Amino acid sequence: MRDPRAELAERIAGEVTLSDDPGATLRKWREEFDVAQTTLADELDVSASVVSDYESGRRKNPGIAVVRRVVEGLLKIDERRGGDRVRQHARVVSAGFDQDVVYDLREYSTTVPLSRFFTSIGATSIVHGTADTIAGHTVINSVEAIKRLSSEEFYRLYGQSTNRALVFTDVTRGESPLVALRVVTPTPSAVVLHGIERDALWEHAPALASADGVSLATTTEPLDSRLEALREFP
Repeated sequence: MRDPRAELAERIAGEVTLSDDPGATLRKWREEFDVAQTTLADELDVSASVVSDYESGRRKNPGIAVVRRVVEGLLKIDERRGGDRVRQHARVVSAGFDQDVVYDLREYSTTVPLSRFFTSIGATSIVHGTADTIAGHTVINSVEAIKRLSSEEFYRLYGQSTNRALVFTDVTRGESPLVALRVVTPTPSAVVLHGIERDALWEHAPALASADGVSLATTTEPLDSRLEALREFP
């Protein structure tokens, strides 16, 4: 079995190198590691403006040497903080979800506006949470997930990052997904309840979402067509 740290380093470097917007991808990963520009700059022994210039595209595309230094810098900062990001990556690699539980689990090369994600699946916003962007999504069969997944397995639904939207299908009122999220920490950035109109939503759902700073939305669009749309998203 490969070292999770080496796998994560390879993944980040590959995403940045192949991205149409390498600076935005660098920014996404820095934000995923919850590292400020100034902290990364100190680790790399450069000014914060250098990091900012690469992320904004004011400097030319970073070369292999720059990408390697940034990746190593992020990983070293994570290690000093306890290695949470590397452990999360290892959980994703070993997840092995059945396809009748998880229909789709995706990571994005850059963060995208949450409003754009809602539009792509025809969702109606109910509660606006604390995050305006997401870095991935997971589409889950809510009934099967709640019946079959342990709390540890449920956490792995977050994929590489909790900054994502969880889409629960086959929802009747929304109690189970919202209650489940109350006992699994940390919480995602957004929850979409599929198959339910706003008027049929559990009356306590908006309050629970608001208490945790989670955006909440509903959609009744056909599942197959939405999954097809998400395969091309973002």
